[in-house]
Amino acid sequence: MKKRSIEGFMKGVFIVCATTSILAIILICYFIFSGGVPFIMEYGLKNFLFGTQWKPSNSPQVFGILPMILGSLYVTLGAIIIGVPIGVLTAAYLSKFSSDKLYGFLKASVNLMAGIPSIVYGFFALQVIVPFIKSRIGGTGMNIITASMLLGIMILPTIIGMSEAAIRAVPNSYYEGSVALGASHERSVMTVVLPAAKSGIISSIILGIGRAIGETMAVILVAGNQARIPNSITQGVRTLTTNIVLEMAYA
Repeated sequence: MKKRSIEGFMKGVFIVCATTSILAIILICYFIFSGGVPFIMEYGLKNFLFGTQWKPSNSPQVFGILPMILGSLYVTLGAIIIGVPIGVLTAAYLSKFSSDKLYGFLKASVNLMAGIPSIVYGFFALQVIVPFIKSRIGGTGMNIITASMLLGIMILPTIIGMSEAAIRAVPNSYYEGSVALGASHERSVMTVVLPAAKSGIISSIILGIGRAIGETMAVILVAGNQARIPNSITQGVRTLTTNIVLEMAYA
């Protein structure tokens, strides 16, 4: 009887927690749409999404977010190009190639990276990556390349952690069967184990993309924050999230 009452109580707790999460999402959506939809309907959806100028201080005010949309896409794509290969290959190394002693050190380092605040990453990029890019390319050093490199580093813990778990979840019989057929260790891992873990690896990439798109404070420091459509990857951009912070006075 006591066991049933505890189970019933815990079931109620879980239901309350799940309901609270759903209500929180509903309230967030209500806040966003109740404040944004009337303005968009008045200003015009086409002008808002495809406008190429953002000048809230002008008269009349201009609110075109296409430069910020493209800026977010550019730096996120750059982060994927940099971070995904490094993250997946690092996960493969940790799970199938690394020694136990080296694994402990590398795994602790990856976990430490996950706990570093975003602003610290941004300050690191401002002091290290920006001067490096400036000395090689010229300009201010604050551009799409710099922001992409920074975000590529920041998404590594997410991709490495989830990809490693996915690789370790693959039955060892897959690897053993490949080796028994004459494939080398490296070929077995790259052509058999990794494809078998692709669902988990893809999930890690999706979460990494979410981290890159949603990052704000670190990107503010290194992206250049120029509300314009860039002509090359050496020009500065402004992302959607940084625009929210920088233009908070007009909200």
